[in-house]
Amino acid sequence: MVDTEAYTIEGPDGSSETLDVPAGLVETLAEPGEEPTTVISDIVVQALAQHAHSLVHHAEGEPSPELVELNEAVEELFEERFGMSLEDAMGHSH
Repeated sequence: MVDTEAYTIEGPDGSSETLDVPAGLVETLAEPGEEPTTVISDIVVQALAQHAHSLVHHAEGEPSPELVELNEAVEELFEERFGMSLEDAMGHSH
C-alpha cells in the first residue's frame, strides 16, 4: 500500500475537510522550489474554473446570469494566478 499525505481545506465558515493523496505525488507535480500547498491550491483553482466554464459553455440550456457572473469571476482569478486566460490554458475559446 502507498503512503499518503494529508491536506486540509478550510472554508470561510470554519468547516474543513482533510484529504489524503499519495505521498510524493504533489512534489512530482511541483516546479522546483514550489511549495506543496501552492500545487494543491493551483489544482483547486484549475478544477473550479474548468467546472464553471463547462457549466456555462458546454451544458445544455441557457446558464443563469448568476452562473455566468460566477464563471467570469473565477476566470479572472484563474488569469491573475496563472498569467493566461482559461481558454488559452485549455487550448480553445468558447
